Amino acid sequence: MSAALAGLDAHARRLAGASLPDLIDDDPRRARDFSLRVGPLYANFARQRYDRLALDALFALAEARDLPGAMRRLLDGGIVNPTEGRAALHTALRGDASDAPAARDARRQALDAQVRMRALADALAAGEVTDIVSIGIGGSDLGPRLVVDALATRDARFRLHFISNVDGNAAERVLAGLDPARTAAIVISKTFGTQETLLNGGIVRRWLGDDSRLYAVSSNLERVAAFGIPPERTLPMWDWVGGRYSLWSAVGFPIALALGMPRFEALLEGAAAMDRHARDAAPRENLAVWHALTAVWNRNGLHAAAQAVLPYDERLRLLPAYLQQLVMESLGKSVALDGSPLAAQTVPVWWGGAGTDTQHSFFQALHQGTQVVPADFIGVLQAEHAHARNHAALLANLLAQTEALANGQDAEDPHRRYPGDRPSTLLLLDRLDPQALGMLVALYEHSVYLQSVLWGINAFDQFGVELGKQVASRLLPALQGEGEADDVVTRELLREFRVRG
Repeated sequence: MSAALAGLDAHARRLAGASLPDLIDDDPRRARDFSLRVGPLYANFARQRYDRLALDALFALAEARDLPGAMRRLLDGGIVNPTEGRAALHTALRGDASDAPAARDARRQALDAQVRMRALADALAAGEVTDIVSIGIGGSDLGPRLVVDALATRDARFRLHFISNVDGNAAERVLAGLDPARTAAIVISKTFGTQETLLNGGIVRRWLGDDSRLYAVSSNLERVAAFGIPPERTLPMWDWVGGRYSLWSAVGFPIALALGMPRFEALLEGAAAMDRHARDAAPRENLAVWHALTAVWNRNGLHAAAQAVLPYDERLRLLPAYLQQLVMESLGKSVALDGSPLAAQTVPVWWGGAGTDTQHSFFQALHQGTQVVPADFIGVLQAEHAHARNHAALLANLLAQTEALANGQDAEDPHRRYPGDRPSTLLLLDRLDPQALGMLVALYEHSVYLQSVLWGINAFDQFGVELGKQVASRLLPALQGEGEADDVVTRELLREFRVRG
């Protein structure tokens, strides 16, 4: 595998003297041929720094790694998480992409959970609750927070609020101004052992003063009951759904409350449509495959150490944070599936923000910095507001930035010179509705999984998250004066805490 990835270097060296404008000018059909459309989602890869020969090498790599077979294993419920001996059947939460027994059983459980979600949502809507506080962290927070922020409407039955950070200021800010008598809370934790979530849940429970408006999403009914939430107000989670892939499950209960169950189901259908595309489309017509190959090319061919994601729609402002977890928690691995060290580099650092704000912050580095940062630009063609001139200006800036990054501009004054040759992918949604957002998120999920197959790593474990948590648990008693740290630097820092705290 490392030899195949190393072969990308030869193509990168071959292309080193060719600028992006040259590559585009030399291939008149490139702008159209390097694009794909899947329903309301259009992607254009013409401004990536590869040519047709390099693409041939990438698709040969896809064939060598049997990406279609890997996609079938995922959808069928194969053990794609070998370190924990688990399937990853998040696709079964949203559709019937596979007839395999494991997938059918997971689908049945998902539909049962959706029936219970609808019943609980209807019961809440029939009462006097106006505000919902969702308490979770990581995948139990980022996905629902993204979707609610992107799609909630002013006339929604409930106002949604989110608490994730263990910092008490987070809870104080959210609860300020809310009425406990008209507020319900959902505590979301797969194991119901997540420190941040339980501490924040305790704050909210005491603030509510009445456990009757507490709900839970968890796989550990015993711990949930001990917390004071009965089974009839608890929705299930399963070990075959990882946290960062869980917004399609009952973890999406806040989404269903914010959008209504029909729009939550439309979100699921959009993701299911991308599942079917990723399953059925030939590699060269497969958007998930093309996106994954592009990411591997930029990392292993061009050796890019960072990747920007730049949504040009305020409603998608939380997408970069969501993708940071999805991508870097999934692909931040340095050993292969068999535990051997990897020779190739894996995931770059993902970061970004919403245009046009970011043009006035970090775009200077993108245009004239010494490090080339590939970027995914995301736009929405149809506005959902009446400010047509603003929307035209937004789209003009979106197009302008991709063009300027690629083409650059020469100048006698070196300070005013733009080198260009900065690669980007453009993703366009016809409009931002539940179906389109579901497709977009599922695209990134499948791209991440296929990248993991290309690199030979596990996209579904996250052991790197645990060590810091374990050390924090050991240090908590020391912070409370009930012990001492082993680490010499930490002991000195604790002394400073005690003196100044």
